[in-house]
Amino acid sequence: MSEPVIKCENVYKIFGANAQKMLQDSNGNVDAKIFQENGCIVGVNNASFEVSKGEMLVVMGLSGSGKSTLLRCISRLTDATGGKIFIEGQNLLQLNNKDLIDLRRNKMGMVFQSFALLPHKTVVENIAFPLQIKGVKTEDSISKAMDMVKLVGLDGRENYFPRELSGGQQQRVGIARSLAVEPDIWFLDEPFSALDPLIRKEMQDEFLRLQEKLQKTIMFITHDFDEALKLADRIAIMKDGIIEQLDTPANIVLNPATEYVRKFTEEVPREKVLLIEDVMETSQENLGNLKVSKDEIIENVAEKILTQEKAVAVIDEDNKIIGSINPSKIINTVFGGRKNNN
Repeated sequence: MSEPVIKCENVYKIFGANAQKMLQDSNGNVDAKIFQENGCIVGVNNASFEVSKGEMLVVMGLSGSGKSTLLRCISRLTDATGGKIFIEGQNLLQLNNKDLIDLRRNKMGMVFQSFALLPHKTVVENIAFPLQIKGVKTEDSISKAMDMVKLVGLDGRENYFPRELSGGQQQRVGIARSLAVEPDIWFLDEPFSALDPLIRKEMQDEFLRLQEKLQKTIMFITHDFDEALKLADRIAIMKDGIIEQLDTPANIVLNPATEYVRKFTEEVPREKVLLIEDVMETSQENLGNLKVSKDEIIENVAEKILTQEKAVAVIDEDNKIIGSINPSKIINTVFGGRKNNN
């Protein structure tokens, strides 16, 4: 197993004058209420996890849950109060300012909710700007920026100014600008939340297309569970600074670890999230003629399965039968997990 790109061990971020002392005195058992009574706010409480190369970890939670604070600790825009953070094996908290700036410039890309585009520069100039800061020649930086313009679908608008673009187009410039430096690690903090639903869906699709092509290691922050389910390889759900559960979308929907997570998942249309593999049985008896792939999303094949009288064979990528699924299982998955609204 290769070394994780991001590794957090018992990370705490506590705001307040005596945060460090209180954390030491607590021996790692941080009670947010007690800390608050003593003038401290707990932003991140004992977060430990790893992110592998090419993985997209979506961190979600309601406003004030600590998700943005966690991201700021990992990019060291804010210093953690305790714990260890490793980026590709380097201890982030021990880096001096010069090494930290190098790491940010060469390894990390960041996209925030506010696009922070330079109003007096055109699209292509905005995208080239971080390259020029790195010392890339103007000609080369413009050439690279034009490649990024094409990548995010803004051909023909490279000489527009930000004010001449829609919100979705401005967001694409922000994404292109952060990609121009070819970061290995990409941090996105609610990048689509200011967009209207239709553009937001387009941007999510675009983002998945980019990720398939570029295979970045990504931490993506959102408060929108549907967005998390659509984008994530794994999801971390936060509440009051604590990671309540970190798992695949399917496991979070099927096996919520806490009551808080269950509340998040109870309205989720399971058939849009779960794969056939997630609900199939190993039995291979009494199979009909229909076969479905283990990697199909249930919603896409539910209708076909429900017309069958016998169990349906489930096959792997080599067309080998590895299990079965009964029509009754589909009915139970789709309707059994919902709250009864009658």
